[in-house]
Amino acid sequence: MSTTYEAEKQVAIAAVRRASALTASVFNKLVKNETLTKDDKSPVTVGDFSAQAVVNTMLLRAFPEDNIVGEEDAADMRVESGKLLRNRIVELVNETITAPLQAGETEAWGLGPDYAQTPEQIMDIIDRGNYNGGSTGRFWTLDPIDGTKGFLRGEQYAVCLALIVDSQVQLGVMGCPNLPVSVSNPSGPRGCIFVASRGQGAWQIPLDASDSSAPIPLTIPTFTKDTLNLLESVEKAHAKLSFNDRVAELLGITKAPTRMDSQAKYCSLARGDGGVYLRMPVGSGYKEKIWDHAPGAVLVEEAGGVITDSRGEPLNFGLGRTLGENFGVIAAGKNVHAHVLEAVKKAKEEETS
Repeated sequence: MSTTYEAEKQVAIAAVRRASALTASVFNKLVKNETLTKDDKSPVTVGDFSAQAVVNTMLLRAFPEDNIVGEEDAADMRVESGKLLRNRIVELVNETITAPLQAGETEAWGLGPDYAQTPEQIMDIIDRGNYNGGSTGRFWTLDPIDGTKGFLRGEQYAVCLALIVDSQVQLGVMGCPNLPVSVSNPSGPRGCIFVASRGQGAWQIPLDASDSSAPIPLTIPTFTKDTLNLLESVEKAHAKLSFNDRVAELLGITKAPTRMDSQAKYCSLARGDGGVYLRMPVGSGYKEKIWDHAPGAVLVEEAGGVITDSRGEPLNFGLGRTLGENFGVIAAGKNVHAHVLEAVKKAKEEETS
């Protein structure tokens, strides 16, 4: 039996591509016209639910036996007060899945003008993301809009999908609609998909299916102390940025950190836009969610990097919906990771002394 997961990769790319187009549509239709937060249930929730419905539809048509660990459930759509939310989501989902087939797609994935779904079908397909994960078997994990604040600001966010088999991430696909195609041209074309398959390498491909540009292989370059910089979160609530500053000081890093939301940081690391992705959560009891790191982890590894928690332990994707006792994340090139880990341990010792 083949273990290259070529069929899964093609479906995942198509699903992320359609979901990315949907989220961009939500931003243009709703975010520009509404000043709302995630607590208001719209437009972020509209985008989250709609993108999850599209991806789940395609995965379950292509691989009906697979389970899905998704971030969202449809409870808010099923109550009477959720009618407006439900109507918006149904409209967006059907608009997305009934759009004409693009290059590499097939009707067998539930796409095309004949595949509109009822509200009940859409709510049920969203709730197919309720699997709790585990150490054996295969399942997908999905974050339909990773980087809520970045999405609302019109900055960086990502549609993140990964296939996990027997606790190991085998395939990761991430769509970054707002990420420049080239960091050397930040005001140029935007929109990329990043793909990594275990043992098959990491690649950047166009977000636009009609773009025939060749895939770009990704390899994390060798950084020196003078060229190294940190990739870190924008939001202070998501990571202990003062800790990162101390780690940078211990490493002798002089370049300012690159701050962006979402797993786009993993994508930037894989193509060499930054040297280290360092995430130290605020509060020792925080447990990382698997959907926040699974596709990024395989992308970094296939680009020639190393990813561990802050103690140097490998990330464990077989414990359920979280990474369990893994605390913090260090992702970097092979020539840098050990030095960063040493600096992180020293900074942690300073905090407790």
